[in-house]
Amino acid sequence: MVDMRTGLSREQLQQEIYRQVVTIRFAELRIRSHVEEVGFGGFWHPGIGQEGLQVGAVAAMGPDDYLYYAHRGLGYAFAKGMALEALFGDLLGRVTGSTRGKGGGTVHFADADKHVMGQGGTLGSSFVMGAGTAAASQLLGDGRVTMVFFGDGAAGRGTWHEAALQAAVWKLPVVWVCENNGWALSARFEDQSPTDHIADRASAYGMPGVVVDGQDAMAVLDVTSEAVERARRGEGPTLIEAKTLRIRGHYEGDRQPYRSDQVKGDEIPNDPVHRLGEGVPGDVRHVIDAESKRVVDEAFEAALAAPRADSSVIFEDVWA
Repeated sequence: MVDMRTGLSREQLQQEIYRQVVTIRFAELRIRSHVEEVGFGGFWHPGIGQEGLQVGAVAAMGPDDYLYYAHRGLGYAFAKGMALEALFGDLLGRVTGSTRGKGGGTVHFADADKHVMGQGGTLGSSFVMGAGTAAASQLLGDGRVTMVFFGDGAAGRGTWHEAALQAAVWKLPVVWVCENNGWALSARFEDQSPTDHIADRASAYGMPGVVVDGQDAMAVLDVTSEAVERARRGEGPTLIEAKTLRIRGHYEGDRQPYRSDQVKGDEIPNDPVHRLGEGVPGDVRHVIDAESKRVVDEAFEAALAAPRADSSVIFEDVWA
C-alpha cells in the first residue's frame, strides 16, 4: 500500500502507484485466463481498465482507515495492503485465502489488520456499514476515515440515500467513491439516471460533489486526498465520481448482447496503465513490469497449489 505520510516525492509516488496498477492488471489478466481455460466456481467481475482509480483513491488513505471495496476487481484490497496469494486463495476457494475458503468464486476479501472490512450480503449494504464505522470513529475520536466504493448502478439503492443523509447531518468522516463505468449490469448510465453526473446528487445532502477522470490515477489521488483530509478535520463526507470505462462484461463470460460498443480484444481506451507509465522512466518501467508479472504468477501458482476448504468451514466464525 502507499502511505501518503512517508514523504515520497511526486515522482516516487507515481512510480509506486504504477507498480501497484501494473500488478493488479497482471492479476486481472491471470484470473481471466484461468476462467477461460479452466473454469471458475463462481462469477468473476473483472476490473480491467479501472485499476488506476482504485489505487489512486486508496493511496490517499492512511493504514488505519477503513475500506469497503466494490465488487469489480481486486485492486482496492491489494492497494490497501492485502497479499496477492490471500486474494487469489479467496477467489479459488483455498484455505490460504483471507476467508479460508468460505468466499470462493466471488469477491469476499476481509483483513481486519489492514482494515479491509469485507462485503455485505447485497450490493448497497456497504453504504450503511461504512456510515457505521465512520460513526464509530467519530464517537471514539480515533481520527480514522472510512472510504466506500460503489458503482453507478448501486448509486440508485435506497441504502445510499439513507447513509448519505445521515453522514451529512452528522458530518461523519466518510468518503464515497463512485466508479461510474457507464453500465449498471446491462443498463446504460444515461438510461437509468436523471442527472449527467452522480456527483450532482451531493448538493441535496449538503456535501461536496467532485467529478474526476477515473483513468488518471494521479488526478484521482489528488481529489481523494483532499476529501480524506476534509473528513479527518471533521468537516464531513465528500462524494467523488470517477468517470471510467467497463472494458469487459458485467462478469467474465458475459456475452453482452445488450451492448454495441464492446471493446475488441485487449484494447483499452485511455488506459490508466499507459497514462501512468508515461511519467515513469522507461528502464524503471521495464523492471517494474517484469517484477510485477513474476509476483503475480508466483502468487497464483501458490494459491492453486493450496488445499481447498472442506464443507466444515461453513461452521467457523459464526455466532451460534
